[in-house]
Amino acid sequence: MQVTAIKTHKITEKDTDILKVLDTYVFDDSGHARMTEGSVLAVTSKIVSICEGRMVKIDPHNPDQKDQLIAEESEIYLPREENSYHVSLAISHDMLSASAGIDESNANGYYILWPKDAQASANMIREHILSRSGLDNIGVIITDSKTSPMRWGVTAIAIGYSGFEPLKNYIHTPDIFGRPFAYEQMSIIDNLASAAALTMGEGAEQTPLSIISDVPMVTFTGRNPTSEELAKIKITMHEDLYGNFLKNAPWKKGRVKRDWQGKLSKALALEK
Repeated sequence: MQVTAIKTHKITEKDTDILKVLDTYVFDDSGHARMTEGSVLAVTSKIVSICEGRMVKIDPHNPDQKDQLIAEESEIYLPREENSYHVSLAISHDMLSASAGIDESNANGYYILWPKDAQASANMIREHILSRSGLDNIGVIITDSKTSPMRWGVTAIAIGYSGFEPLKNYIHTPDIFGRPFAYEQMSIIDNLASAAALTMGEGAEQTPLSIISDVPMVTFTGRNPTSEELAKIKITMHEDLYGNFLKNAPWKKGRVKRDWQGKLSKALALEK
């Protein structure tokens, strides 16, 4: 597998079209795609958000501004005073994240929110590259960093994907000694996101794009994922290995009016 980061100019509020940014860096001066058949483009969620205008100027006179934004962007959240790092955990877009995905790094004085619809962005980006390149089988992932319980350091997660199967299913297949797997599935999209993050970095590298080629274990579909396929990568709190911890946390209701996974009010004991 080869992973190649792409350095760009500083993406700021002056950039309003993610497709124009991609045209500049994913294609060479002759208009030929830098991607090849069977490769995957990783795009950081931050530059998608900036181009969408999902930015809020930081108000130094409003110390509660970030807390207000977290509540607005989440279905449920833990107040920041619940941990020693003063960081809120939230469930937003059916994913557990720090601060509902809101970030201040490399943001030039703004809070950057998650893309409005990262899945729609992944679909649009893949379709655009296909239409310009003439390629048949490519993939796209929209990435963001994430923390893991009991581990220092961030890895990465794909918050949107298109063009390939997101999971490799080992359930009911034998291991090397013939013992069948009961639960094992490999997250192709999140492993690719972490591989891309190693080249894109988290600081001042200025490399928000990465092309992953010679990719093992990827089955390309040549299309956007269906709603049924998107549902397969999500897990309910009841099914989750960490569900007992999650259900017993002192969650507060956010302002996103989504019946989270259909059972939010029944799964959690929330404030009235």
